[in-house]
Amino acid sequence: MSLRAWSLLLVLSGTIFLEGIDVAMLAVAVPTVRADLGLTTGTAAWVMSAYVLGYAGFTLLGGRAADLLGRRRMLLGWLTVFLLFSGLGGLADEGWTLILARFVTGVAAAFMTPAALSIITTSYEEGPQRNQALLVFAGTAAGGFSLGLVIGGLLTQLGWRWVFFAPVLLAAAILAAAIALVPKEPRPARAKGSVRGGFDLGGALTAAGAMLLLAYGIIRLEHGLTGWQVTAAVLAAGLLLAAAFVAVERRAAAPLVRLGILRKASLVRADLGALLFVGSFFGFQFVATLYLQELRGWSSLQTALALLVMGVDAVLAPTLTPRLVARFGNARVILGGFVLAVVSYALFLPVGPDWSYAAMFPTLFLTGLAFALAYGPLTIAGTEGIAEEEQGLAGGLLTTATQFGSAVGIAAVTAVYGLAGGGLDGFRAALVVPLVMVVLGAVITATGVRGGAARTPEVPETPEAPETLETSEAAEVPRPATNVTV
Repeated sequence: MSLRAWSLLLVLSGTIFLEGIDVAMLAVAVPTVRADLGLTTGTAAWVMSAYVLGYAGFTLLGGRAADLLGRRRMLLGWLTVFLLFSGLGGLADEGWTLILARFVTGVAAAFMTPAALSIITTSYEEGPQRNQALLVFAGTAAGGFSLGLVIGGLLTQLGWRWVFFAPVLLAAAILAAAIALVPKEPRPARAKGSVRGGFDLGGALTAAGAMLLLAYGIIRLEHGLTGWQVTAAVLAAGLLLAAAFVAVERRAAAPLVRLGILRKASLVRADLGALLFVGSFFGFQFVATLYLQELRGWSSLQTALALLVMGVDAVLAPTLTPRLVARFGNARVILGGFVLAVVSYALFLPVGPDWSYAAMFPTLFLTGLAFALAYGPLTIAGTEGIAEEEQGLAGGLLTTATQFGSAVGIAAVTAVYGLAGGGLDGFRAALVVPLVMVVLGAVITATGVRGGAARTPEVPETPEAPETLETSEAAEVPRPATNVTV
């Protein structure tokens, strides 16, 4: 890629780095925020949950808005909103102000992240170049979260408000660079292919309502059996709105979501795989954090440094994973990531009350390695073969899956921990949740490997293949191997 292409990729990856570091820093700082402002336990929990609610609730709408209203416009506009409301969080003196700031920041992330992803998938040629760009993007996301844990611990020592002000400074730098580097685009055509223009207001309202209710219901699952009637009612209402959304889209002249895109098996497998893998990762990270801080008595900074090894994916995703994808194809690399995660979580099941860090290290390292193998290729598979005018939608579906996955993973492990009575037995029971999730993900991914293997011999070699192999460093193996879909 040219210098300008790398510069653009750096800016776009900066948005997902910003999102990851923002979440991770606040996760470390919440106990200090709670103590300083005198927040109740419920209010402190909502400081975290409000962001997830806004993000998960509007990601699908955000992805489609990038297609219909302009990717650059959505990226720059919502990055500005992210900056402003992150600053509001740093100035907050009451819990409701923090919750409002986090909710709107989550909504901003729901619009800017799919926009950045769709700019990548429409700016870089499909194949090795786009794969490399997406793997860098995925590795940067992981790096933001891993570094955020450590940086959050350090900034909290200076004052928790810096956890909000630091993203403001980073967002301002990214915004300035994005204005200069993200190419301007004409307003999307009102009629192109299967997307017939206009804006589906009914679809937008029912989609946002359904996602908000479902996300809220999933967050409530962490309360276990307490208030289960409310949780069931919220989830039922969300499902009813989802059914209404489908009905609206079937009748809309210009649907917000073309339901036919869900017939693409590779996209559905990738989104389900992302939901299960990301859910297992965040569920495990949450349990490990509780184990180290509550049972072992480690400080937030000690815990962050211990978990930093999981950030190995930030190094391996853009370096090792592209070579593996070129050699074995997306599906096989993703399956390898799931299998590694199965081994990793299984090794941690017999965790003891006084395990040494050396005993924990294999699981932490293998978890980071598994993330490096699975997450980037899942991003490739979730956007590969999608028409340009629907790349924002594909990115929105993928990001929605990852956000719901993280909510499901954290809520499920919290609920199981409580039902098991807490303590060491509770931690061991909760660790079964991420293990089950990656086992299911491995089964789903394996179907894509078998399907891809069956189709590969039928792909004829093109006459240009010998010339391509001689002139492209990325094409070290025959093209059919890189076309194995998830």
